[in-house]
Amino acid sequence: MAQTEVKADADKPAAAIVPRGFAKRWQNFRASMADPDGTVAMISRILRGNYKAHWKGYSVSFALLFVVAGMTSLSAWIMSDVVNQIFVKQDREMLVVLSTAVMMIFVVKGLATYGQIVIQSRIGNRIVAENQKRFYDRVLKFGLNFFNERASGELIMSITAGANGIRSVIDTIVLSVGRDFVTLIGLVFVMVYQAPIMSVFALLIAPIAIIGITKLVKRIRGIARAEFTSSIMIISMIQETVHGAKIVKAFGLGDHMRGRMSDAVHAVETRANKIAKLQARTSPLMETLGGISIGIVIFYAGWSTIAAGKTPGEFMSFITALLLAYEPAKRLARVQVGLAESLVAVKALFGVLDHPISVTEADEHPPLVLKRGRIDVDDVSFGYRANEEVLHGITLSVDQGKRLALVGPSGGGKSTILSLIQRFYDVKKGAIRVDDQDIRTVSIGSLRQHIAFVSQDVFLFSGSVRDNIRIGRLDATDAEVEAAARDAFAHEFITALPNGYDSTVGENGVQLSGGQRQRVAIARAILKNAPILLLDEATSALDSESERMIQAALDRLVEGRTTIVIAHRLATILNSDEIAVIEHGRVLERGTHAELVRKAGLYEKLYRYQFAEDPTLERQSA
Repeated sequence: MAQTEVKADADKPAAAIVPRGFAKRWQNFRASMADPDGTVAMISRILRGNYKAHWKGYSVSFALLFVVAGMTSLSAWIMSDVVNQIFVKQDREMLVVLSTAVMMIFVVKGLATYGQIVIQSRIGNRIVAENQKRFYDRVLKFGLNFFNERASGELIMSITAGANGIRSVIDTIVLSVGRDFVTLIGLVFVMVYQAPIMSVFALLIAPIAIIGITKLVKRIRGIARAEFTSSIMIISMIQETVHGAKIVKAFGLGDHMRGRMSDAVHAVETRANKIAKLQARTSPLMETLGGISIGIVIFYAGWSTIAAGKTPGEFMSFITALLLAYEPAKRLARVQVGLAESLVAVKALFGVLDHPISVTEADEHPPLVLKRGRIDVDDVSFGYRANEEVLHGITLSVDQGKRLALVGPSGGGKSTILSLIQRFYDVKKGAIRVDDQDIRTVSIGSLRQHIAFVSQDVFLFSGSVRDNIRIGRLDATDAEVEAAARDAFAHEFITALPNGYDSTVGENGVQLSGGQRQRVAIARAILKNAPILLLDEATSALDSESERMIQAALDRLVEGRTTIVIAHRLATILNSDEIAVIEHGRVLERGTHAELVRKAGLYEKLYRYQFAEDPTLERQSA
């Protein structure tokens, strides 16, 4: 009968013989190995990308941790001789020897701990710095679409929490393996050597603790992801408040913004409390199981000492090892919990590092060979999204030393044309050429090096006025910076600032007026001295007097340069070599000012409308 049953089991598939719980855990482990976002795969990637570069430092750290673990185990081992030789046999010679030995054990342990902490902290700081540099370098290789689709708060959280998460994962693994695991193995050896039977009672508790911790980890992962998202919201709220301070004040949005921030902070607080609560559950679990284990051991040890005549030294050594094993065991129990929380932020950082580099930012092509600086926009169509078109078959050209003006109603696609010329985006149809070279076949760095751009939305970096002008050419001297400021009619207001050219502009130039920011941007373009000049409403933020001064500076600047200028105020482009009227992504009219007025089309209507508002247009036109 027994043989029949064995044969029946042998005919079953292997999976049927394996207990269900074990089979399920094995399947989960294999799935985690195969999933690139799984815990095992992510930890493997972290170690490959970071541990390998610092293996020498980590080897020293491991060696010191082994010393710490060895000293901890030795401190438990020596308790047997301390009790038996000093308290039972009352050996005076051994009193000095063992007391000195105990002191030396803890001195060596302390020095090794200090060295390990210093070395691992330095390596950890280096890993954070390296990953933040990698992250930022990768971000610079993305096109504008990437930034249009992501909140800056998400990137800030990824570069800070993600880089620190990588460090936390490696530190956790190193400390768990090099200190806690090795210490636990050493202490278990002491326990088994001194009292094998008592060790069995103590070690039976471990599987129960492992099952409990595994269940906590699954819940923490989901909560940690939600907490990460809420933290992004807090950062985004602060940025919106700083950049939109005027709107917040003007529209009385204080209570509204306060409520949004309160909700976001409350969400983070709630989830942080949940994680803390779940993490804290490991303590009562380990305390209870540890207490039961120690209680059973004490009962058995006491009985064996009283009834079986065992020496108290072995019991003291065993109980010391058991108590010392409690802390590393508790830390090992929390390893999965800590890793689950850190990996959420690491996953966000890896998501950015794995994002493909934008085609528009690839720089493997040969450099642009500039001869004249002629620009040809040939039958170009483009849309920011898959199923839309902003431009429809645009064809334009401008030769060296000529000025092409783009005019027309807002939203017609004029600024988009300038973005395509700088290859912030790639055309969907047609081509853009500079001196008969398709800009998609030349290096992006060389293309933009030959272009100076002044936008209607001026962005200034935090720093001094001098630094912001010098962005046009980073190797420019102070004299060249000041000369460019004079040509942009900015020198007078700059010298009137508290610290002149060294005055700080504040975040995004908040310390300067709109017109002042515009003139700093024009000075930046003048300093760059590029053969191609793109002006997108470069005088839009200036008063009439400043506009006339800037226009005179621009007239000098465009001489000999290929220039495309966008303007809503027709007074600034009347002398252009050609004017193209853009509406709904199409070129409606082309010609000089006089030719377009005679055509009596859209341009003539725009001109007459502005003439009614500004009679000086008639005199300038004449």
